[in-house]
Parts: sequence; C-alpha cells; structure tokens
Amino acid sequence: MQELTHYIDGTHTKGTSGRFADVMNPATGEVQAKVPLASTDEINAAVEIAAKAQPAWAAVNPQRRARVMMKFVALLNRDMDKLAEALSREHGKTLPDAAGDVQRGLEVVEYCIGAPHLLKGEYTDSAGPGIDMYSMRQALGVTAGITPFNFPAMIPMWMFAPAIACGNAFILKPSERDPSVPLMLAELMEEAGLPKGILQVVNGDKEAVDAILHNDVIQSIGFVGSTPIAEYIYATGCANGKRVQCFGGAKNHMIVMPDADMDQAADALVGAGYGAAGERCMAISVAVPVGDETADRLIEALVPRIEKLKVGPYTAGNDVDYGPVVTAAAKANIERLVQTGIDQGAELVVDGRDFKLQGYEEGYFVGPHLFDRATPDMDIYKHEIFGPVLTTVRAQTYEEAIGLAMDHEYGNGTAIFTRDGDTARDFANRINIGMVGINVPIPVPLAYHTFGGWKKSVFGDLNQHGPDAFKFYTRTKTVTARWPSGIKEGGEFSIPVME
Repeated sequence: MQELTHYIDGTHTKGTSGRFADVMNPATGEVQAKVPLASTDEINAAVEIAAKAQPAWAAVNPQRRARVMMKFVALLNRDMDKLAEALSREHGKTLPDAAGDVQRGLEVVEYCIGAPHLLKGEYTDSAGPGIDMYSMRQALGVTAGITPFNFPAMIPMWMFAPAIACGNAFILKPSERDPSVPLMLAELMEEAGLPKGILQVVNGDKEAVDAILHNDVIQSIGFVGSTPIAEYIYATGCANGKRVQCFGGAKNHMIVMPDADMDQAADALVGAGYGAAGERCMAISVAVPVGDETADRLIEALVPRIEKLKVGPYTAGNDVDYGPVVTAAAKANIERLVQTGIDQGAELVVDGRDFKLQGYEEGYFVGPHLFDRATPDMDIYKHEIFGPVLTTVRAQTYEEAIGLAMDHEYGNGTAIFTRDGDTARDFANRINIGMVGINVPIPVPLAYHTFGGWKKSVFGDLNQHGPDAFKFYTRTKTVTARWPSGIKEGGEFSIPVME
C-alpha cells in the first residue's frame, strides 16, 4: 500500500499525526494509497518555515519571479501526460478531461508571467509643492489555499501561481481524495527554480483547515467547495482578521429560446451536463426551454444523445465520455436525489439507475439521468446534485425563464441559447449571475479575465485569477514624499488640502 506524504520545506515528509485517509480508485472502489492527515502542529510548523522563507522571495524582483513561472509552464507541458494520468487515477476523469484540468491551470500560470506589469503601482509627479506621491503593491506574507477534489490541478494553480508571483509564500491544503497531483505540482515549482518553503503542500481534514483559519501568521485564505463550508471558512477567517475569498455551490441554468439551434443546444447541454460526471461547479444542471414546443424538441434531441453516452474508466480510451464519481458517498447522494425527484413528481425521461459496468461493479459509476417537467419546489432543482443528472424545468415565457435563474439562491454561471441579439443582450445585462454564456454552455472566463459567481456561490469581494488575483494577494502602500528644496513654510497644524 502506497503511503503518500506532505511536501514541506522542499522535501516529501511523512505525516506524524498517526491519522490517515484512504485514497480510492473510483473506477474499482479499491484503496490505492493512504494520505496523512496533518495535525495542528504540522500545519504550524509548515507556516513557520514559510514565514522564514518568504521575505527573501518577496525581495526577488518581479521579473525573476516571472521567470520561475515561465519555467514552470515548460515543465507542465513536459509532464502533461504524467499529470493527467495521476489525476485520472485518483479522481476518475477521462484522460482528455484531466489534461484540460491541467491546461486551464497552466493558462493562469501563463498570465502570472506578466507579474512585472501587473504589480506596477501609480505615480503622481508634483502632487503638491515639491511633493511626489506613489503607490506600491506589496506581498501579504504567508497565504493559504484549501482546494476541492474536482479540479486537483487547476484550482491549486489558480491560487498559488498568482500568490507566489506576487512574492508570497503559499500553504496548499488540497483535497485528501486526490492529493497526488498537488504534490507533483510542488515538485515542479521547485524544479522551475522556486526556493524551498515558498510552496508547501500539507494534506489534511477539518483539523488542518481549522489550524489554517486560526494561525495568526497566515494573511489570506482561498477556498473552493460547498457553500456551507465556504460560509464557515469565510466567517471564521474574517473573524480572525484574514483576507478571505470563498467559492461555493452552484445550480447553473441554461435557457433555450424557441429560435435556438436545437442541435447546437442539445450538444451543449450533453457536454456541459454530463462531462466529468457532472462534478463541476460550472456544469449546466438545469435546462429551461421556453415554451412547450421548444421543450418537446429539446427533449427529443437530448434523449438519443444521452443514451449513447459512453461511461467507463479512463483506461478504456479517449472515446469515454465520463468516468465514475469520486466516492461511494457521492454516488449514494446522487442516487438519493434521483429517487427524491421521482417521488416528488418529476418525469424521469432517461433512467440511469440500473447502470452497471461489467468488471467494475464495485466502482462509483452513475448512469446518465434526464428529468423533465421538474418544478422549482423539488429537491432536484433546489440542491446541487454534482452528478450526471440534467433537470428540465419548462417555462412558458422568457420572463419566467430568466426569473427562475434570478430567483435561485446560487449565482455561479448561466447560459442562453438564442439567435436573437436583443434577447441575448437583455439577458446578459439583467441576469444576477457572475458568469454568463451566450450560445456558450460553460462560460468559464479565460485566465486574463476573472472567475467568480454571485449570491451564495461566492463569499468575498474579489474573484479568482485575472487582475483580481493580483489585488487579492497584495496590499497597496501609498507614499507621499518631499525632498529638501529650500522651501521653508513652518509647521502645519491642520490637514493639508489642495487649493
């Protein structure tokens, strides 16, 4: 049995708490490794190392820090296949999807190569008689991130790349369900030239999370996961004086207008709803066709596509559409919600409950499900299922359709499929959701824009990656300077103002 480690001060370090979690193979249901769960003392020791290493790293000029990011990008490309295989083995994603996970993180690293420009301050010459004024963006110190199982490469890089490019040290607490790729990323960062102690990976559960929240040295915390935990981390971290950004749950609607290209819409829904077994915070889980005729045409187009989906392990080849969900508990929760949908009166058009994969009967595979005629009071509509389940809610008008998305407590992503520019423009302007797609089913912004939802999908003022990341991981210091110039005005006893 493989025993995984932490990565502390540039070394693979065995856990000392005596506590471990099983790392499963989701395709077979077998334990493939054990990962140590850090104690509070282990977290604090890693933070102490980071605090000692960080000042020297912050003193390195931004261009040299950017060169580490350049080298890291080259190493990610070199090891792409190795990283994707390790990710698929622990998460269950198909290999192309796993490589996409790495690639979307890599793109944020590429953006961080621009740190010398992004960290520039502002300057005002002669703000007053002989007075100049300028601002500086400076690193926070030791920062931390708590990342989820569903993107074990992408989201850690979304956090640690900008944090480190800004001159911070970073403590990464990845999901204990698939920890191997985060450990590999830390190794590659040091191969790229990052000093020891600047990026450390400490595996753990709630004890490690609470240790991060209550450690006085840690200045900021990033989190991605469920909304209840996001609320807890945000409230606790802020109460402890930290800068916190937390991203929670989602229930993403895709509105299909009568004039939409129905084949395009159906293809988009199948990919966005069932890709990665639905374990994406940007998955489309609710289809909202406008009008019964539109709904009937959409369902007719969806059913054969869904029934043809190939479900299997990543080892079965690149034509597999999606793999298992991550744990037996996740599978049981999906099955429970599907049954709740049936009990509450939704019409199960595609029934994946009896799905079995020969030779993988103990794996966590869930067949694809499609509900029609669901209503907003049903659990399958209200709650994030995080599985291969697409729910259709019929709306009679555009106003009713947009109202469904706007009234839902989550506001992560949404989309509309239409040929009408006026409708699309109105939707983009009115919708109270953070990321909007127009004939784009998963509107995840590219690295040089920011990623973030609204409502109960986010807690904090700044988004992930893009310009917001450089604001989140730095503080602004403003300097007012005057040099001796022969001006003798005597003391000032009131607040100086410009006349």
